[in-house]
Amino acid sequence: MGSAYYNEIDPYAAQWLRNLIRRGLIAPGEVDERSIEDVTPSDIARFTQCHFFAGVGVWSHALRQAGWGDERQVWTGSCPCQPFSEAGSGNGFADERHLWPAFFHLISECRPVAVFGEQVETAVKHGWLDLVQTDLEGIGYTTGAAGLCAAGVGAPHIRQRLYWGASKSWVGDPDDAGLEGHTGDGHLRGQQDPTGSVATSGSPVAWSDVEWLAFGDVERPVQPGLGPMAPRTPNHVGRCRAYGNAIVAPLATEFIKAYMACSPA
Repeated sequence: MGSAYYNEIDPYAAQWLRNLIRRGLIAPGEVDERSIEDVTPSDIARFTQCHFFAGVGVWSHALRQAGWGDERQVWTGSCPCQPFSEAGSGNGFADERHLWPAFFHLISECRPVAVFGEQVETAVKHGWLDLVQTDLEGIGYTTGAAGLCAAGVGAPHIRQRLYWGASKSWVGDPDDAGLEGHTGDGHLRGQQDPTGSVATSGSPVAWSDVEWLAFGDVERPVQPGLGPMAPRTPNHVGRCRAYGNAIVAPLATEFIKAYMACSPA
């Protein structure tokens, strides 16, 4: 069984990680609340998996759901979005929360077999993806990226995000790798069936049972027990804030599956 390292500076999320580890819901390991800028390669050399900006551990959960075992090496990192988000500061690379350089430093020193990441899609227009791909390809990685939305896996909202992956040992043509928004069977983007549901991985939505909520003139399936949220409340409710900062697990799962279908890493 592999050992995982989780780096998360938010004490609330860090405790959530510890609780999830204790219950066996994410890969077993250790939680580090230091800034990624204080982490050295020697600190993490012994870990099989490293999850930076770990939040509430959704990358670990998605890896398991995709069939990526805890003993299989991988790094993940959803770098802070505030410098590039339309709702953020808009300072781009000048923002002190632009932490890709710190993440890349650790990648370049430790050279994990595979790396997955996520960012707001608007970062593309700032040149963020160009920087990430140039840095990674400069040290021998092959990269792929896709702009994906939560609605593609049956969620009732858009939540457009940029997912990217990098491998040291990609086999075949990366342009045909299935990471440009599809897997070859439509699973990554989602397929529209005649009833209007989004078909993903053989299921119309991400849950075995759903509730339907009205959004304007359409109804969308949602996870049972959820409901609409008043604007501007998430930052004042710890659980909602944690969810809001998290990646969409079914979407990340499909992205990982696409990667696994075309790389032996």
